[in-house]
Formats: sequence, structure tokens, C-alpha cells
Amino acid sequence: MKMKLFQTICRQLRSSKGFSVESAALVAFSTSSYSCGRKKKVNPYEEVDQEKYSNLVQSVLSSRGVAHTPGSVEEDALLCGPVSKHKPPKQGEDRRVPQNWFPIFNPERSDKRNASNPSVPLKIPLQRNVIPSVTRVLQQTMTKQQVFWLERWKQRMILELGEDGFKEYNSNIFLQGKRFHEALESILSPQETLEERDENLLKSGYIKSVQHILKDVSGVRALESAVQHETLNYIGLLDCVAEYQGKLCVIDWKTSEKPKPFIQSTFDNPLQVVAYMGAMNHDTNYSFQVQCGLIVVAYKDGSPAHPHFMDAELCSQYWAKWLLRLEEYTEKKKNQNIQKPE
Repeated sequence: MKMKLFQTICRQLRSSKGFSVESAALVAFSTSSYSCGRKKKVNPYEEVDQEKYSNLVQSVLSSRGVAHTPGSVEEDALLCGPVSKHKPPKQGEDRRVPQNWFPIFNPERSDKRNASNPSVPLKIPLQRNVIPSVTRVLQQTMTKQQVFWLERWKQRMILELGEDGFKEYNSNIFLQGKRFHEALESILSPQETLEERDENLLKSGYIKSVQHILKDVSGVRALESAVQHETLNYIGLLDCVAEYQGKLCVIDWKTSEKPKPFIQSTFDNPLQVVAYMGAMNHDTNYSFQVQCGLIVVAYKDGSPAHPHFMDAELCSQYWAKWLLRLEEYTEKKKNQNIQKPE
């Protein structure tokens, strides 16, 4: 700033009569003394509590070696923005309502909260037939955004693990989930003795993760049991129907490699729960009614699982979304049948 001021004064003096300034004087001028005497600016980042944010820095630096799941890929979109140049739809823009409404709760059936629990939980086998399953409906009706992130996650995993490694990874994830459900079924089955239980299954990190949840689970009425909605024409296999903190729930046990403390992080799992609930409430194989749901996300490292409780009001909201997905699936299948050559 002082250098500019000096140059301005020199120009003014040159233009005045009877006064001249040698150019060498300007060249010889140095601001070194000023630079040395100037107060050093304080770097604002030096005042940051580096110890406090060390975990954040470490996670960023080590993220390259961490396998991405669909959840973490979604976070990439939130942090960096979507790859697509199209603007995302505004929140609340989709206000569709189901064309063929059907209630989730059965008005002709009470919840029978005070009824005696069966000595043996119901375990109705799933009959494989042409009727679509809940899982198939949800897979076939994922949004374009969901498909994009899932495919992106898949490609990232293949780059890291290779085709065979990715297949092995999926196989291991499926096996872990299967063993987790077997262990829970063993724990929640009253007729199974301690001698019959596989101790190796019970020692897993996932079981340790749900111990605080199991303390609040009682009155088991169904385990790994099939449901069918004859009117809406779909089937499913629910994990568990039991009381959680005194409220009868359809319970869905999930495993995850990353924390999911919010129900929004569970993607389509709430739709799965209400689909099972609506089918069970109208299935003649069941005499009771359920009005609440529970999603339990367990972790391999044994850290406390996250329970996501769904009351009757929340279940009704997700039920409307499930009906929309079911209608979309039915419409897709109808169009596919029309396009098939005779």
C-alpha cells in the first residue's frame, strides 16, 4: 500500500514544473525494511483445535481404503452433489396417492394385546409361486436415483475387489445375514434348549450388538413366518412378531457395515415392514393384529444396534408409499405382457 502511495507522489512531482525525480531513485527504493517490520498475519487454521478434529481428518485421509456401501455413496452425493446435471426434485413435489386404497389395519380384527401368547411361535413356510414377493416388488420399482447409486457402488466394489472378489463379498454378506437370523431364531425360540444352540453363532458381533434390544423383546408370536395378502396379491417372509417395550411389533433384523442412526438411512426397509404388517393383518393364518413396526440395525463390531420404532401413524404413512410401489410394479408387469409377441 505504501509502495503504491510513493509511486503516485513521484508521478505528481514529475508533472509539476521545476521539479524532477531521477528514475534511478525509484528503482533503488526498497520495501524490505517495511516487510521485515510488518506484523505477521495469523493463520486462522492455526487456531483450530486440531486434536478435536483429528478423527475427522483421519477418516478423510483413510477413506480411500474403505469399501463403499450404497449408503456411503449416497453421502458422496450429498457432499459433492449428484453427477447428473438435472436439478433434483423439490421436497414435497411428489404428492401422489394410491389409486386403489386398501387399509393396512383390519377393522374386523382387534390387536388382542391381552390375548395369551402361543406356546410355540408361528412359523408358516413360504410357498414359492407366481405371486410376487415384497422383496421383488421393491427391487423392481427402485427409483432411477436409487438404481444409479446402487450401480455406482457396485462398479466401485468391482474395481476394488474384481468380479470374483465382489461375488465372494456378496456371498459372505448373505451368509453373515443368514447366520445372524438363525442365531436370533435360536434365542427367541422358547422350545429350543441351551444344548441345541450353536454357541459360535451366539458369540458373533451382531448378537452382541442387539443384546440391549433383546432385553426389551418378549411375547414372541411368529418367527421366520410367511404372510400373504390375497386382495393385493403379494407374499413375504417376516423375521419376527413380538412385543417390544410392551407394544406388539413386526420386527425386521438388519445388518450394516456403517452406522444407521436414523430411519431415513434404512432406505426401503420401512416399506418392507409395513408390507408384511398389512399382509399379516389380513392373512387368515394369523388371529391377531399388529399396529407397530421395529427395524433393528446390528453391527459386526458389536457396537450397540440402532432400533427404529414405527408407531401406527408412521406405519400408515409408509403404507401409502408401499401401495404406490405395488401399483407401479403391477403397471410395469402389465406393460411387459402387452409388449410380448403372441
